[in-house]
Amino acid sequence: MIVVVFDNELKAYDGSKALNDLDAEESISTHSEAVVEKKTDGKLDIKDEGNDFPIRTVGGTAIGALIGLLGGPIGVGIDAVAGTFTGLFLGMDRAGVNAEFLDDFSNKLTPGEWAVVADISEDWETPLDTRMAALGGTVFRTARRDYVRDQDAKYIAAIKAHIAQLKEEQSKSKAEHKAKIQANIDSLDKKLNTKLGQAKKQSEQREQEAKAKIEALEKKRSKAKGEANAKIESRIAEIKERERKENEAFHRWWTEK
Repeated sequence: MIVVVFDNELKAYDGSKALNDLDAEESISTHSEAVVEKKTDGKLDIKDEGNDFPIRTVGGTAIGALIGLLGGPIGVGIDAVAGTFTGLFLGMDRAGVNAEFLDDFSNKLTPGEWAVVADISEDWETPLDTRMAALGGTVFRTARRDYVRDQDAKYIAAIKAHIAQLKEEQSKSKAEHKAKIQANIDSLDKKLNTKLGQAKKQSEQREQEAKAKIEALEKKRSKAKGEANAKIESRIAEIKERERKENEAFHRWWTEK
């Protein structure tokens, strides 16, 4: 995930064009992109969604979640839970970023400034950094990781352990206490199902994104030769491996319920 901050509109659109050029040169692969403006009220106004890329709109995507976290249009990225702690963690999970990354560039992106936000694959950082520096852009980047998934795994494990403890306690309790313990078990089951439902939705969204990315890269690979072909193949393999790990994690949570 990259955010490139510019001090005016013209430079931001030059930065967007530079992304297109780098993608055409196979220096990077751009999966989705948006040009945004930071308004005086702190909101981010989406000016252009870069519809030439495989992920056609930002809504519901990783960059949509990132824009939503930074005050983008309501409904972008984190849906109806925007503005809540739950929304914050869902948005971070969807975007694949952590709080440090958000702090780094949100402090730089002040009202009146512009930014290019994009989900990319790159083999090395120099081509993009050099091109953006020449345009006066400040680049912030982070590898998309499952920061929140680790927290979800701990949360789910804790609920399961608590349920197991209550069931053991229930088996040893007197009849008059069993109903109260069962009510606690039912409450925890509801929390567990809610969390698993959220994880399922996020898994389906990631799967759709990954499919779109792979299909676009496969088309490019069919026309590429030599080193360019090898780069694209490596990017496809990386996306597939990340998707495999995410699917394994979700399957493990669900089957162990």
